[in-house]
Amino acid sequence: MTNELGNFLKACRARRKPDEVGIPTGHGVRRTPGLRREEVAALTGISADYYTRLEQGRERHPSDAVLDALVRGLLLDATEHQHLHNLARHASGVRHPEQPEVESVRPSVLSLLGVLGDSPAYVLNRCNDVVASNPAGLALLAGIDQWPEQRRNTTRYLFLHPSARTLMVGWPEVAQNSVADLRARFGDNPADRRLKALVDELMRKSEEFPAMWARHEVQPKSSGVKDFDHPAVGPMSLTYEVLSVSGADHRIVVYQAEPGSPDHDAVALLNLVVRRESPAVPEHRA
Repeated sequence: MTNELGNFLKACRARRKPDEVGIPTGHGVRRTPGLRREEVAALTGISADYYTRLEQGRERHPSDAVLDALVRGLLLDATEHQHLHNLARHASGVRHPEQPEVESVRPSVLSLLGVLGDSPAYVLNRCNDVVASNPAGLALLAGIDQWPEQRRNTTRYLFLHPSARTLMVGWPEVAQNSVADLRARFGDNPADRRLKALVDELMRKSEEFPAMWARHEVQPKSSGVKDFDHPAVGPMSLTYEVLSVSGADHRIVVYQAEPGSPDHDAVALLNLVVRRESPAVPEHRA
């Protein structure tokens, strides 16, 4: 059994500076990055032996009181708080039922993709597979249409498709944010076979992914701004919103540009290019 709970605690401890939690650093050289185990124990009121067993995976049933003490002592935010509880639930043996392999997209969601107009949009499942898109949404991820539908995954695209590094302006930050989002989904159920397969593939095939994954940063994506340098239309800066689909393990990602702006013109040009090359209907898996 993997020790995701202990690995997460260790990463959080390494990130936290002593002065952030009121511990004087003194004048000597600290051999441990971040906090020592005994310092975390003192901050949380947990015995050093018990905390060590948590990190090493020898204790897998921490109480809610212990977890909440760790949240306070390590200054975890709300997302990290939830992630810690998810990992503890998994460590204790509680599992979510695994989602079915084939996840059909509701007709109403496909219709929504069609009525979004020229705004690029696509639907992702738990693993960030692209399970449906409008034409502009697929075209926005330049070159992803070269892959079979079963391989079209936004995280895989970022790390393994040669076009992604030039398409995504500030690729390292975009990639780390994507990993933090994937961590949040992985933490909800580390036993999910498809998520584990994706992580294992990226650990083998990407030079950068293993180090980013090892940071244990957790931050689900909900909205923001993303800068592109698209081979067909050039630079554009688009806002995006991630919308959960009620009753399904799907999210709709919608990109928008300010009307009248150069970014809006770039999106319009992207749609002109798409219309020359593909039918104006949403693509989805059967």
